[in-house]
Amino acid sequence: MGNSYAGQLKTTRFEEVLHNSIEASLRSNNLVPRPVFSQLYLEAEQKLNSLEGGSRVDHEEEEEEGEGGLETSSPPNSYQLPPPPEGCCTTDGFCQAGKDLRLVSISSEPIDVPAGFLLVGAKAPSLPDHLLVCAVDKRFLPDDNGHNALLGFSGNCVGCGKKGFCYFTEFSNHINLKLTTQPKKQKHLKYYLVRNAQGALTKGPLICWKGSEFRSRQTSASTCSSSSFPPLESTGPVAALPSEPGATSSLPVGAQQSGPACDQALVTTATAPAVFNGKGSPKHQQQAKNSLLSLPRPSALGILSNSGPPKKRHKGWSPESPSAPDGPCPPGGGHKTKSESAPMPCVAQPGVMGPASMTFPVVAPGEPVSVPDNLLKICKAKPVIFKGKWCHGTFPYLCGNLNDVVVSPLLHACYQNSQSVSRAYEQYGASVQPISEEMQLLLTVYYLVQLAADQVPLMEDLEQIFLRSWRESHLTEIRQYQQAPPPPYSAGPGLVAPVTSAQLPWLAGLAASSCNDSVHVIECASSLAEGLAEMFRLLIEGKLAKTNYVVIICACRNAAIDSCIAVTGKYQARILSESLLSPAEYQREVHYELVTGQVDSLGTFFSTFCPEGDIDILLDKFHQENQGRSSSSLSVSSVAKAAALDVSGAPMCTSYHLEPRGVGPFQLAVAQKLLSHVCSIADSSTQNLDLGSFEKVDFLICIPPSEVTYQQTVLHVWHSGVLLELGLEKEPMTKQRVEQYVLKLDAEAQTKFKAFVQNSFQNPHTLFVLIHDHAHWDLVSSAVHNLYSQSDPTVGLVDRLLNCREVKEAPNIVTLHVTSFPYALQTQHTLISPYNEIHWPVSYSNGMDLYHENKKYFGLSEFIESTLSGHSLPLLRYDSSFEAMVTALGKRFPRLHSAVIRTFVLVQHYAAAMMALSGLPQMKNHTSVETLEITQNLLNSPKQCPCGHGLMVLLRVPCSPLAAVAYERLAHVRARLALEEHFEIVLGSPSSGITVGKHFVKQLKMWQKIEDAEWRPQTYLELEGLPCILIFSGMDPHGESLPRSLRYCDLRLINSSCLVRTALEQELGLAAYFVSSEMPLEKGTRNEALESDGEKLSSTDNEDEELGVEGSPTEKRSPARRERSRSHDSASSSLSSRASAQPPGPPPGAGEQDTSPAPCSSVEDSRLCERPELTAPPSHRSLQVAVTPPSGSSPAGQPPAAGPLLPQTPPCAMAKASRQPPVVFLPKLVYDMILATDSSGLPKAASLLPAPSVMWTSSFRPLLSKTMTSTEQSLYYRQWTVPRPSHMDYGNRAEGRPDGFHPRRLLLSGPPQIGKTGAYLQFLSILSRMLIRLTEVDVYDEEEINVGLQEESDWRYLQFTDPWPDLELFQKMPFDYVIHDPKYEDASLICSHHQSIKSEDRGMARKPEDLYVRRQTARMRLSKYAAYNTYHHCEQCHQYMGFHPHYQLYESTLHAFAFSYSMLGEEIQLHFIIPKSKEHHFVFSQPGGQLESMRLPLVTDKSHEYIKSPTFTPTTGRHEHGLFNLYHAMDGASHLHVLVVKEYEMAIYKKYWPNHIMLVLPSIFNSAGVGAAHFLIKELSYHNLELERNRQEELGIKPQDIWPFIVISDDSCVMWNAVDVDCAGERGRDFSWSERSVSLKYILQHIEASPNITHYALIGLRKWASKTRQSEVREPFSRCHVHDFIILNVDLTQNVQYNQNRFTCDDVDFNLRVHSAGLLLCRFNRFSVMKKQIAVGGQRSFHITSKVCDSSAAVVPAQYICAPDSKHTFLAAPAQLLLEKFLQYHSPRFFPLSLKNHSHPVLSVDCYLNLGSQISVCYVSSRPHSLNTSCSELKFSGLLLYLCDSFVGASFLKKFHFLKGATLCVICQDRNSLRQTVVRLELEDEWQFRLRDEFQTANAKEDRPLFFLTGRHI
Repeated sequence: MGNSYAGQLKTTRFEEVLHNSIEASLRSNNLVPRPVFSQLYLEAEQKLNSLEGGSRVDHEEEEEEGEGGLETSSPPNSYQLPPPPEGCCTTDGFCQAGKDLRLVSISSEPIDVPAGFLLVGAKAPSLPDHLLVCAVDKRFLPDDNGHNALLGFSGNCVGCGKKGFCYFTEFSNHINLKLTTQPKKQKHLKYYLVRNAQGALTKGPLICWKGSEFRSRQTSASTCSSSSFPPLESTGPVAALPSEPGATSSLPVGAQQSGPACDQALVTTATAPAVFNGKGSPKHQQQAKNSLLSLPRPSALGILSNSGPPKKRHKGWSPESPSAPDGPCPPGGGHKTKSESAPMPCVAQPGVMGPASMTFPVVAPGEPVSVPDNLLKICKAKPVIFKGKWCHGTFPYLCGNLNDVVVSPLLHACYQNSQSVSRAYEQYGASVQPISEEMQLLLTVYYLVQLAADQVPLMEDLEQIFLRSWRESHLTEIRQYQQAPPPPYSAGPGLVAPVTSAQLPWLAGLAASSCNDSVHVIECASSLAEGLAEMFRLLIEGKLAKTNYVVIICACRNAAIDSCIAVTGKYQARILSESLLSPAEYQREVHYELVTGQVDSLGTFFSTFCPEGDIDILLDKFHQENQGRSSSSLSVSSVAKAAALDVSGAPMCTSYHLEPRGVGPFQLAVAQKLLSHVCSIADSSTQNLDLGSFEKVDFLICIPPSEVTYQQTVLHVWHSGVLLELGLEKEPMTKQRVEQYVLKLDAEAQTKFKAFVQNSFQNPHTLFVLIHDHAHWDLVSSAVHNLYSQSDPTVGLVDRLLNCREVKEAPNIVTLHVTSFPYALQTQHTLISPYNEIHWPVSYSNGMDLYHENKKYFGLSEFIESTLSGHSLPLLRYDSSFEAMVTALGKRFPRLHSAVIRTFVLVQHYAAAMMALSGLPQMKNHTSVETLEITQNLLNSPKQCPCGHGLMVLLRVPCSPLAAVAYERLAHVRARLALEEHFEIVLGSPSSGITVGKHFVKQLKMWQKIEDAEWRPQTYLELEGLPCILIFSGMDPHGESLPRSLRYCDLRLINSSCLVRTALEQELGLAAYFVSSEMPLEKGTRNEALESDGEKLSSTDNEDEELGVEGSPTEKRSPARRERSRSHDSASSSLSSRASAQPPGPPPGAGEQDTSPAPCSSVEDSRLCERPELTAPPSHRSLQVAVTPPSGSSPAGQPPAAGPLLPQTPPCAMAKASRQPPVVFLPKLVYDMILATDSSGLPKAASLLPAPSVMWTSSFRPLLSKTMTSTEQSLYYRQWTVPRPSHMDYGNRAEGRPDGFHPRRLLLSGPPQIGKTGAYLQFLSILSRMLIRLTEVDVYDEEEINVGLQEESDWRYLQFTDPWPDLELFQKMPFDYVIHDPKYEDASLICSHHQSIKSEDRGMARKPEDLYVRRQTARMRLSKYAAYNTYHHCEQCHQYMGFHPHYQLYESTLHAFAFSYSMLGEEIQLHFIIPKSKEHHFVFSQPGGQLESMRLPLVTDKSHEYIKSPTFTPTTGRHEHGLFNLYHAMDGASHLHVLVVKEYEMAIYKKYWPNHIMLVLPSIFNSAGVGAAHFLIKELSYHNLELERNRQEELGIKPQDIWPFIVISDDSCVMWNAVDVDCAGERGRDFSWSERSVSLKYILQHIEASPNITHYALIGLRKWASKTRQSEVREPFSRCHVHDFIILNVDLTQNVQYNQNRFTCDDVDFNLRVHSAGLLLCRFNRFSVMKKQIAVGGQRSFHITSKVCDSSAAVVPAQYICAPDSKHTFLAAPAQLLLEKFLQYHSPRFFPLSLKNHSHPVLSVDCYLNLGSQISVCYVSSRPHSLNTSCSELKFSGLLLYLCDSFVGASFLKKFHFLKGATLCVICQDRNSLRQTVVRLELEDEWQFRLRDEFQTANAKEDRPLFFLTGRHI
């Protein structure tokens, strides 16, 4: 019937299934158990389906494929329908009872759907357009992925209500499907049916029938390690899915039962990663991962609930009965061994399964529970009791021996946390319910069951279990809720019943029954006190010796549970109890144990190990015996060393050299990113930082109270040169001066910090950068300081200093937090905006090297990767023998803290290793292989270098008292063994400096070439090359950098119980290193096998072997390859390991250089690994390599092979060490934590709590992802963590709102030891440079031109001290026609009769290609009166700019303004954009608000509060860079400023300058030049003057009293200067002068106050130049051309117009027109204007291009004209622009006689056009009564007639004389007017024309080209 059975009934499985059936009956509320056979069949099917590779699929799915996807290619099965019963309905769409089933008919009718059923739509072949409504048991339907549909069918007819159809064939007949093929539910049940918002039934999603049942899913679940489940190895992935209990054993097999099999479908997801706490090898991890990914989602947590309906033959099963729970399976057991997972008989143990077997002491509720006195002695550890759930009163009260038990609320907090559904899930509505308390406890039990004996439970693991379980069940409910909404009377889906409190003890006991009593469940009847008492009894009786966890459940009252969990395992209890101690408590306890002598018993125990009694006795005996011998051996050693001496007699080692500091590409990139962020703060509209107001940079670096870090930072600042660059100090600098810029955050810090804050108040124009380095340290709130201020004044110091109100509010302090571990500063309450975070850039992106460096960083991820290369020795290791000894001693000494035990054991190991290597080989058995390796290489390293360079061993002892003990003990052993001069032992404590013996100080000074007699090393970096053990103490590293000679990082003593991400990563950060990327790294690391061999005691020189490289040199990601795997077997042979390390090829001595790709000198070796601050210049490097011979390698016992020229010395051990990262030894717990990965692929340590001062907001949080960037990690922590009350950010309740972030606070994060200090010092340098650059501007600095061509006149303005021109004197002065502005250096010279010009007077003109060469500029400091562009922000001009945060964006109104102009022959329509704040400058009509005029002041006004002249600034293309902010230039005075813009640029200018008045030119001027703007400004101003005269005349004011002046200013005028003169002596002979910056207000008010000012038509200023001559300022006023910044009298110049067509030289043209009209032009020589060089906009915005789209060739000026009617390529540019540019470059083509012929200029009538610098012109005006130069004596070489009007007549031209052969050029608008002009002016009388002499600009006809005609004078 379309169903098949993959399962086979096997007797071997029957007992187990029967047992599971009994379990189900225990869990079920219903008395009728589920049949046994369904489990046997169903599980067998799923086993078959889950076979790896998908080679075998379920038969049902094969049939689906056949009928679904392959239907078209296979013929349909012949199928005979049984005849319908007589009298029944056979109509399509109706059931046999005659009821309508069509969806369209019954969609609105109420349908009774039983629990567990869904409405689906069936497709009938005879009704293709209809769906038939059916009710089908959802267990026989698939989930969303096509999985988990039970075989068979169960359905009801919704029409007639008939129920119980158990065969789809029977059901299809009933609903009249009338099939011709075999009925299959997969083919005909097509759609889910859902209710829409109106309650009508509609077609829903497709039913997903396709898909493999066990297709891999991205859910992480774990196999069960319980013995009741089949082992992983035997069953494949299905081992994770043990069958669920079913029928009872009392029933005959195969009997048909009625009743439920299950009481809940607890669909819980994967509970935890496959590997917990790092348990298991990578291979096992991968197996577990593979098995877990194949789980189906509903049972991903564990026990697959095969609890749905049985096969179709089991008629007794009732679908209405609730289903059994999918009880969760213990996760994470995939890594278990076979023996651990082997099947065992599942018999409930007495005392576990039920209360009947337990005898409890009588403890009344509320009475205290007594802790036994001898508990610790018996248990060997303090039990840790985690409070779980308690609903009744308080947790039981403990009394008695409370010191031997620890009570923690962490589990209770975890449960509570998991009960609060995160806001992220509230969108799903009322159906979202938190996970039940019973389920939480059950999941906890399953979690504990799967933990291995050496694993410790983690709250993070448990939270993830809760999250996945809740999420899966929640999503299932949502899916059910959407597909089958409950009827109105139902409160919710209600499809499943929860685990009840009555079932909980049974289920928990069942889960714990198979874990070999690792988890023990105690059920108590009345209270938890009862269970606790029973637990203590069992502990005392020794019955829990194998038990690690005791779960106490009290489920007695009102179906509510109380619970707690006690950790009794010795290993787990010790670690958990110690992890609950704060750092201070930890130190106190260790100190107490040392002071009270509790550790003496440990020392006594150690002494029993020694074969000859006490170790000290053995040491003394050895010392006495070897006293004489050691001295002689030392002398021999010194004689040997003396063999390698340089010329001066000192030993030399070519491997050692100090490289100069430099800034790497990464550091420079980070510095630029920091600068970019600071600039973005300044550019934002919040106005929180005004960079433009700062003149210099100052800084203070705050560091933790570590003397070494302090000295290290001081030296770094000193050598970086940043103080000199910032101008803060001058040479020579002293160290005391540098120390002023570094603040150690200790008790004395407050005074220094107050001085810093005071300094910032006193210097508002200095930007202070407060750098908080190592910023994750001490984030304690100042509120905590108030509580503990007496005991520790430094508590909360960072908060009190850096977060004080003065720092937060100071506008000139930027705070930069710098840290490698930013997590505690990335909470919901952080003060740092996510946009102000700067993360260290990654090296690679998509395989590309982003920043090329010759060294690569080797950090935590690279260390982890080194462990994954199977054949090599990993750089991360743990010492198993050390761990075993610590564990054993922990049981023997339960009262001692494990840190004490670990320290004493490790010191003992080092002491034994030193003794073993010094002649006491019997001590070798009392140390570990790892410690022996470390000690051997430490002692041997100085012997391999002529100078005695050696290795550093870092021994990390966090607890300072223990560090002191370790130091004393090791120093004592070293002294007894006479090794004082072989290596140093340095005690590194944060509170004190470094102490090094005199002998070693002498060596360091010699190596580093230091001559200072008082020098002592103050940083660890200065210990480079010193053979030493550095005992590094302090609870946290404080940023100390370590030298390149660091070889071993021994972290076996770090506080492994402090499982916090920051703590782990900062300990491992000590080993971070830079590795050269230029050398193949395997070369150095192959030899690691030799170093790691414990037996290699006799061989000392095979350490030096340089082995050939087999791997590819480009293998960047696996830098540490070694030849043999790590072995703890001390008997391994050094010879065999050496042989395995040797590459194939020639013997080592003979052809070593042949097998190596490139010979490597020891010089190069020393540079392979280096600290970030030290980089070598390439030139130095290549020189060293060239002169140093390559060092060969030799096998052990043979001397090194001699080179052909020089004897080869063994390589220095320090060079060898600096060639590869250090080897790191870790505690086993930390090792497992770091190497284990969670489901996201990240190390498990990454999912830990990020910092101890923060906490998770919710258990409902996703895991960090491996693909997350640093920015995404930051956002993750900002969402999911909050600070604890003791955290300094706790009071900042902004929760991510922008106003909660501090605007001037940044965070720089990067891996440890990567060079962050160098990066932020570089940032200070470039910030200072930028600020200087911001306060400077490039202004044009060009001397005036044509100075020698001044007018030869007797009239000079000799009143040197006149502030204003005297009108009478000034009128007598001649006009200087010569242009002196240097920007017109390439313009034609204007001749007058006063000049005597020689050809050689003018310099050679620049070539056309030189015209675009940068003009000469000077960098000038901006004065306080400068004009600014849009990038300037300061407090004073916020309102002026319209960007003040307290104001709305300034509203503006658009006003039309029209006036008629006869010359244009049409009305001009202009538009004003007037902000509301500027409307007072205008007059509006009262009724309609129509713009009438712009207000003008009176000539008689004497007020100094405002500027009388309106300022107009025409601009294009400079909305950002134009200098329109005149607030400072006007010195705050009221003024009217109008920007004149083109129509298409109106919007962009409005955006950038919202508070400026805009005059918008008509659209016809969009392509016009500056002449059009000037023309309209002047005409509008005159029209406005007329309007104002009329308006104010009505007020009784005379027309001549209205102020007639306007200012027309370029948009690049930046500053203004005034010259102060001192004229002494007769006629001012002793003339001196000086220039100063003044405000524009001062200049304008001075000029506006001039007497008789209305008689001047045009007033201007001199252009500034640094080389201004005295002659230029000696005369205060000149009558000459004015440019760039002019004050125009629109009244006097009414009849003089700008040429609106002009693009260039329109100001010269206008000046000549004004002068010829008899008007006065006056230049104030004592005032100058500076023009800024702006690279965009202005003239540059005009581009001349071809109109042909595909033409890529450049257009040259010669192509700007063409012959009329030719096929010339037309250009997309205005005709006037083409004309002007052509004449500028190619006018000699028209005027050949004029070239360099200055005595015979070209006559230019009524206009000035630039004909190039080689041609001179003479300007004459045709207007009557105009002033023209005398031309009677001149003969002209050419005539230029440009658009001449009616004033130019034939008689006018006949006044002038021309050379024979002179040329004529007539320019007109069209060809017709060209001919008319020739006729009207009678030109053919004197000029000869040819047809080919007619030209036009290269414009298309629609662009109105200009036409011109040339001719020769007859």
